[in-house]
Amino acid sequence: MPDISIDRPVTDEPRSLADGVPGDARELLRAMLRIRYFEDMVRDMFTRGLVRGSTHLCQGQEAVSVGVCQALTAADAMTCTYRGHGAVLAMGAAPDRSFGELLGKADGLCRGKGGSMHLTDTSVGAYGSNAIVGANLPIAVGHALAAQYLGTGTVAAAFLGDGATNIGAFHESLNLAAIWKLPAIFVIENNHYGEYSPLAATTPIERLADRAASYGIPGVYVDGNDVVAVRAVAKDAVARAREGKGPTLIEADTYRQQGHSRSDPATYRPPGELEAWLQRDPITRMEQALLSAGHVPAGELELIREEERREISAAAERAMNWPDPSPEARFEEVYA
Repeated sequence: MPDISIDRPVTDEPRSLADGVPGDARELLRAMLRIRYFEDMVRDMFTRGLVRGSTHLCQGQEAVSVGVCQALTAADAMTCTYRGHGAVLAMGAAPDRSFGELLGKADGLCRGKGGSMHLTDTSVGAYGSNAIVGANLPIAVGHALAAQYLGTGTVAAAFLGDGATNIGAFHESLNLAAIWKLPAIFVIENNHYGEYSPLAATTPIERLADRAASYGIPGVYVDGNDVVAVRAVAKDAVARAREGKGPTLIEADTYRQQGHSRSDPATYRPPGELEAWLQRDPITRMEQALLSAGHVPAGELELIREEERREISAAAERAMNWPDPSPEARFEEVYA
């Protein structure tokens, strides 16, 4: 049997919120709030008919995006799913230009041509959301192969949903990355539903991280609603990849608080399930940890929330006032 343990680097950082609040807890909280308020604003924009096409929101999954992307640098590569607003923002994309893209504005991240499901900002290492389930995984493998070939020391991270673990691209990508020991990490955002189907209806195993054993790579399960725990696991996986030890599969156990898309009321969820997960909300848990540790008074938490709300509202207002692309722009950047 292959050794599938992770060689964890020495760190003084807590392994989870239960172990204590890290010194940069405020920054982690702000990053999650920024995503939450962004997604809340997108939901409002969509109901007002301002967002072009469909959109898939990630309220409740912020700790996964922030925890993983905190372990990366702008020189690394990140690819994500169509539920990828949070990951792109966590990499450092500007909220106003992200709003601009969803609104189809000329100053959007992709000049208004990508929209919600193709949000991309290569300047911060965010190489794109992808509307096709699992299609971002081979792209991340390509980034990892380039990093290995060129000796850049960089890492490629790919986010995927639990449903994507049943897609051919998942198995092909992990197999190739494992054979060539590519510097990649694969992060399953297990929110327990593949579109409208519960995990148990589509997948014969409960712990998706167990699939890593088939490729002789580490499979790590983590509480995806604990941003400190996610970051600790991601840092270990990134360090392992940079050292030339190959890829890691991370399963982050989390939950999407909204439906699959804006047309989905999520009536298929059993009674009480959403309410139980709301008790484990990653932002609430971080705030409670800060209060319990005596790091911040309740008044400061409200101030942090209000500052992030204002930042997001101002970003949305700027984006809504930007011009639409010119008709001629539809012919630009069609081919490389």
